[in-house]
Amino acid sequence: MSVRKNEVDMTHGPLAGKIFMFALPLAVSSMLQQLFNAADIAVVGQFTNPQAMAAVGSNSSVIGLLVSLFTGLSVGANVVVANLLGAGRRDDIPDAVHTVITVALVSGVVLLAAGILIARPILTLMGAPADVISLAVLYLRIYFTGMPAIMLYNFGSAILRSKGDSRRPFAALTLAGVVNVILNVIFVVVFHLHVIGVALATVLSNCLSGGLVTYFLMKDQDEFHLDLKKLYIRGEFLEKIIRIGLPAGIQGMVFSLSNVVIQSAVNSFGADCIAGMTAAQNFDFISYCLLNAFAQTVVTFTSQNYGARDAERCRRVWRIGMAMGVGLDLILLFFMYTGRHTLIRLFTSDEEVIRFAMYRFDYALRVHFLCGTYEITAGALRGMNRSMVPALISVVGTCAVRLLYVFFIFPIYNTPAALILVYPVTWIITCCAMNIAYFIARKDMEQQFLAG
Repeated sequence: MSVRKNEVDMTHGPLAGKIFMFALPLAVSSMLQQLFNAADIAVVGQFTNPQAMAAVGSNSSVIGLLVSLFTGLSVGANVVVANLLGAGRRDDIPDAVHTVITVALVSGVVLLAAGILIARPILTLMGAPADVISLAVLYLRIYFTGMPAIMLYNFGSAILRSKGDSRRPFAALTLAGVVNVILNVIFVVVFHLHVIGVALATVLSNCLSGGLVTYFLMKDQDEFHLDLKKLYIRGEFLEKIIRIGLPAGIQGMVFSLSNVVIQSAVNSFGADCIAGMTAAQNFDFISYCLLNAFAQTVVTFTSQNYGARDAERCRRVWRIGMAMGVGLDLILLFFMYTGRHTLIRLFTSDEEVIRFAMYRFDYALRVHFLCGTYEITAGALRGMNRSMVPALISVVGTCAVRLLYVFFIFPIYNTPAALILVYPVTWIITCCAMNIAYFIARKDMEQQFLAG
């Protein structure tokens, strides 16, 4: 079987090397993106004050809440195109590509309007401190002007990854990240624009990454070629994108809602706590980037092999993805935790801010590999077109339990350590439920394939 340029044959031959080489650029690009986002906070933290640092950092949960629904749809786009490839339905891929990009543009415009309109109300509802809220609203509104570009990158990258091309999205994100850091320094250090400068740098770099991925699709001369003059929606594929992606999006929204509630609790400890937790959270995100790369890899590989009706390869994809993802994350966590006192000083030299940051290192980062035990399994379930199951499990295990904890357990102790303990508790619960669901679904898939 011939393999076309920028494609990976996921349905034949050895899996381990292909999974690793597919996940590697995805993991590195996600980590670089997080490091570039961390640069926003580091530049503000080193050259301004804790209030500006808190203003930038306090927006992460809000952005996640508003963006999660549509990034979930991009997971649906990945599965739809990968299923078509695995089933040999190449003639339908152009319709799928143009449907996906149309959905991306519409999503970006909707998010742009929503972000600008509800920035202040939602930050007020979260209890953002008075000395932070005005800067936070300004940052959020500028950030959301770049939403169409962010959606183009996410959905366009999903298309490219569906055929095994994780390198070009990596190149686009890397270049955009370098530009982001350079613009941060120019806008904040040279022109003293502070929060405005960080937000503008982020928007411009997002436009670059979104533009590059769009360019890659337009230059492709195979079934994945994009013609912006022929954008349209094919109902069959829109329905599948929504059916697979909407549960993932709702899961992400509810997950982000729980993080908004947690952020509100963090806000109650003041600007120093917000700044410290924000700085330390960047290392959680780096760990998550690695785990999520293998989760996305498992989605794509499972989708193609599910389309090819190969249950054994679907099983092997899950086993290899889990072993590699969690194993590499344990190594990463060891180095980050060991060097935590040095790493945190890249963001701030304020001892009170550092004290709060250590709570997150001690109670969350050390066991962050637990996220991989359910995220990678959720990827396998979505690859088998079972998107509702992991969504429901995550909503209950991760989100509902967190809300109950914050509202009923945390007030009894009311300390930063008690608050951060919510993470490992919910990771363990979700891990157990997700893996039980996977083995049930896998048995059902095998019976389905045997029945023809």
